[in-house]
Order: sequence, then structure tokens, then C-alpha cells
Amino acid sequence: MTFGFHSPAAGSIGPSAGAASRLRMLEPAEWAAAGIPLLRNPREVVTGLHTRHRPTPATAVVAVLDHEERLAASASFTRRSAPADGWEFRNALLAQLRRVIPHDLRRRAPVRTAVLLYCREGDERWTEEDGAWMWGLRDACTLHGLRCGAYITLTRNGWQVFGEGRGGRQPAIGSRPTALGEISTEFGSLAPRTAGGAAEPLRRTAAR
Repeated sequence: MTFGFHSPAAGSIGPSAGAASRLRMLEPAEWAAAGIPLLRNPREVVTGLHTRHRPTPATAVVAVLDHEERLAASASFTRRSAPADGWEFRNALLAQLRRVIPHDLRRRAPVRTAVLLYCREGDERWTEEDGAWMWGLRDACTLHGLRCGAYITLTRNGWQVFGEGRGGRQPAIGSRPTALGEISTEFGSLAPRTAGGAAEPLRRTAAR
């Protein structure tokens, strides 16, 4: 299952209402108003996912965190060459979630949170592609019984969490992955947990 792609220009901001409706995307104001929960330590999350998946441009990493912000599962895949559309991204994200972790649809309220790290060219400014990923993440979370979490971009300038004003220069595209032993236990050393709390091997799918 391979997705490759063409990235829109970094400065392509503000699609028309018709385009937003047709391509299914969220603009920054809509994302900010969605009540996305803040990550306790976004740098730990980003560094951990960068180390585990070593994303290159056009790679998406979706991760599920438990209530203590420990990694339950994650998957990475490459976006295919096609117009940015939230419906397509939703389907790709949902397929990956279904492969790595059971749904939580029977719960009255979500207890686990899905976050998305997307590695792309360009700068930190919002693009229509970002808006489509936001739409896709939100909808995939709803369909899998998860809480919609942060959308994070990774570029050559570093990383940033959209809607939070938080970011950093490292890691970035091309930066050396941090050794697993150097990752703080704040992110649970990226060790997924079973229901009983015992660590188990990381579940990862890398559809290439």
C-alpha cells in the first residue's frame, strides 16, 4: 500500500469556500476552534516518532497515545500523488489505525488520542494540504473511537504543532534520529502498553 505525492506551494493559503467544501479540509481558524487537546510534551512526542519512523518528505506518521501520553501504536506511510483531499487522507489514516490498534467505539467517551506527524517540504505556513490532513485526522478519529489530537508538521526548518504556537528546530528533515536510549521516559520510551500495563513490542506498519 503505497502513497506518493505532489506537495502544494507553501504559500497557498486560504482556499475558496467552494474548494474547501469540494476537497474537504479545515482552515486554521476551524482547527483552533475544534478544542484539540494540548500535548504535555510535544518535543518528546515528535522526537520519539522521528526516531521510530525516520520520516522523509511526503511521509505521514499517525500515533495513538493513551491517557498518560504513552505510545499505544503507530504507523507510517507515504502519500500518493493526487490532489490534497481530506476524504482520501481520512481513508488512508483509518486503514492504518485499523491495522495497528482496535477501535474504541464501544466506549462512552474516547480515552486514547491520535496525533499526526506529517513530513513535508516548504515552510511552517499553513497549506491546503495541511487543511486536508486536519480534516482527515478528525474524521478518522471519530470513526475509530479516538480523540482527535495534535497535527504536527516536520520540515527542513524544524517542527511545529498547528494551533498551539509550539515548535522547535530539532528534529527536522535530514536531522540525525535520536538514539532510543536518549529519549526521555516522559514518552514511555515509546514502549506500547497492553491493557495490563506490560510493555510489548512496538506495532508499526510501514507501507512502502
